[in-house]
Amino acid sequence: MAQQFSLTETDRAAVSAAVAKAEEATAGEIVTIMADRSDSYHDVALWWSAFAAILALAVLGWFWPVYLPLVDRVTGAWQAEWHPGKVLGLALLVATLKFLGMYLLQLWQPLRLLLVPGPLKHARVRARAVTNFKIGAERRTHGRTGVLIYLSLAEHRAEIVADAAIASKVPPEVWGEAMATLVGGIRRGEAGAGLVGAIEQVGEILAQHFPRADDDTNELPDRLIEV
Repeated sequence: MAQQFSLTETDRAAVSAAVAKAEEATAGEIVTIMADRSDSYHDVALWWSAFAAILALAVLGWFWPVYLPLVDRVTGAWQAEWHPGKVLGLALLVATLKFLGMYLLQLWQPLRLLLVPGPLKHARVRARAVTNFKIGAERRTHGRTGVLIYLSLAEHRAEIVADAAIASKVPPEVWGEAMATLVGGIRRGEAGAGLVGAIEQVGEILAQHFPRADDDTNELPDRLIEV
């Protein structure tokens, strides 16, 4: 769960110091955001619950010679007549119980996250990163040189989003090593170290393309933003 990756005050101070140091050599502005998770995936839980209900109905339909006598034995209604209304009532009960049971199981967040397809996790993390970038960094620097390093703990995923001036000179694949450092830190349970390492690598890339000018000022906060 995301809680096991919570940062200490020492980690937070190290992240802020790493941002400040990286920006000493570049006109780029680095913003760091860490989220417990990027989405509730409530819709995914509903889809799995609906799938469980439909599957239960299919099994009941395929194996009714087994299940109907079993229901009779459980309820004590030996040799009961199964008219259409009774069959439909049983089907409704089974589907409802399966739907609710699957949904309740997914209230346990680790299971819900486990059932979310990887590409969907990636898309939701990316979308949340872009939203946070637009709010916290996009067009907030004089030369549009902001970079967001976004970390989503529950999904074990990270994103780097750059403002227009940087994106025009630095292809997305250049951030690959920094991304690997970020994700590796999460998987080792060392999110703070992963962030610091990624900040250093992003700073080196920015320094190559956007060296710091003499009149450069710090336009965005150095501290880690936790959401």
